[in-house]
Order: sequence, then structure tokens, then C-alpha cells
Amino acid sequence: MKSLINANPRDLRQAVTLAEQARSNGRQAMIAGGGSDLLGMVKERIVSPDMLIHLKSIKGLDQVTQAHGAVQIGGLITLDTLSHHPLILRDYAVLAEAAGSVATPQIRNAGTLAGNVCQRPWCWYFRNGFPCFKAGGNTCFSFNGENQFHAIFGGGPSFIVHPSDTAPALVALDAKFRIVGPKGERTVPAGDFFVLPKQNAARENSLGDDEILASIELPAARAGMRSTYHKVLDREAWTHAVVSAAIVLDMDKDVCRSARVVLGGVAPIPWRVPDAERLLTGQRITPELAAKAAETAVAGAKPLAKNAYKVPLTREIVQRTVAGLAART
Repeated sequence: MKSLINANPRDLRQAVTLAEQARSNGRQAMIAGGGSDLLGMVKERIVSPDMLIHLKSIKGLDQVTQAHGAVQIGGLITLDTLSHHPLILRDYAVLAEAAGSVATPQIRNAGTLAGNVCQRPWCWYFRNGFPCFKAGGNTCFSFNGENQFHAIFGGGPSFIVHPSDTAPALVALDAKFRIVGPKGERTVPAGDFFVLPKQNAARENSLGDDEILASIELPAARAGMRSTYHKVLDREAWTHAVVSAAIVLDMDKDVCRSARVVLGGVAPIPWRVPDAERLLTGQRITPELAAKAAETAVAGAKPLAKNAYKVPLTREIVQRTVAGLAART
């Protein structure tokens, strides 16, 4: 069995330096937060690191703080803690619900927000050693193979779906991601963090070599903001969304001032549908309008041979979620 070097940096700068030094010496260093996805990838021989850099040794990366209205969430906060945090539950329900829907209680107690956002695809071809695009090859085996759970939007050349539950919620909340790397810090809007396969078939996000997702900033919650996360599974526990919807409505009584509709389980990135959002904005949301927005949300879907069922399923989820959220008082 391959031996590993375990590193426990004192801060993010040292973590980045350790990763950069390892790479310059021809060794593979992996960042470990909760380690749930990393452990799976090691077992499946997708990665074989020489060094594990444990972020748990760094203090303060698991906190929720508030300043000037905005909310800062450390990337190492566990999904369970996030799902029960009173501030997140009160003002950002979509994120609390998304975090609380992930996998099992055991995984939510270990898995972190940054880890959930940055996890690798769960396509069975990628996870079982096929030389696909995600593994550095030049074929997407799902296109003509088993594609029941693959993308109906944004696919090609790879047709994976992004596995994160919290990612659609963060895009819907217009969050910002603070990233630390060898060249310093940068901030990226959540909607720009994720990349389609046609941009980079080997990656799911814009993290560079040796960069770390350190924290996430949520904008100040407005009075009248309502949000929710709806997820459909193919079994009761420990699985990813077949289809999900993260929806945020800014309501003035029964009129929608603005809307954010982001889909999960249907595309290689959290899939925002601006046309449906525009349809809702400035309108009193009726069941008929919710149905129209849902129809708009699936316009342009391109299902594969075995996943056409996702189109009506997505339409129904959007319609019911928008209507139900608008009806709340």
C-alpha cells in the first residue's frame, strides 16, 4: 500500500504552499476537509495522493459570521451544522434545506460545505475506471450507454450532472466564493465558479492548481425573501438528486419583485433558468403563471436515450415549488 505524508498546516497560506511545493517535486497533494469524497476516490483508485493536507487543523474555517448584513460561512462548516444554524434557517432556508438533504446523517456530520460544492462527479463510468473525458480520456461512455441519471441540459462532450445539493442553493442566493491560492485571494460569484464540459472537460469548477475554496459570502437577506430546496431521489437515502430545484423569490406581498430558479441533477453545473425568472419578475404568481414558468424552465432540454423522464419531472418540480413558495405567508 502506498505511504502518505500527512500535513497539518497552521493556516490557508501554508496549506497552499505545501500543495505547491509537493506539485513542484512531482508529488500529488490532495486537500482534505471532511474527506468524504476524497476517501471514496482513493478507494476507487481515481486519485493516489502522496500527501494529504488536512484543513481541520486551521481554526475558524467552520464558523458563520455576520457583518454589514452579509453572512460569511467558512468552507469547513459541516453540512449538519449548516442545516441547523438558526441564522441560515431563518434567512436562507434554501441553503439549510439543501445541506440537510445531503446523503446520510453520518456523512452530513463529517462532510463540509466546501467539500460538497467541490466534489467530483458520481457518474458510474468515471467512478469505475473508464477512460472518459473526466478521467483524461476522449470519450463519454454515457452518451451511448447507461445514461438514466445524466444531463438533459448543457451536456457535451461529457454528460455528467453536478452532484452537489448546496451548489444550486448558493447560485440561487447569488453567493460569492472566496478562493485562496498561490497568487493570493480572489472572489468569484457562485454562478461563475462552475464550468461546463465544453469549457473544460476535465474539471467541474474554476479552481486552479493548489487553490482552496476558503469561505462563502451570502448577501444580506431582504424582508420578503422566501426560498426553498426541493429534491427528488430514486431511493430514500444516501443518493444524489435525480432532479432538484433551488428557488428564491423576493416577494412584496403577493407580487414577485425578483426570482432565482436554479436546477440540480440535470446539467454538469447548477443550471440557472433566467427565462423562467424573468417570467415571474414583477408579476403576481398564480398557479397558471407557475405552470408557464415551469414550461419555460425545460425549454431547450436535450435528453439522452434513457433520461427523457427528467423533462416532465423537472417541469412538475418547478411548478409545484414556485406555486407553493409564492403561497407562503
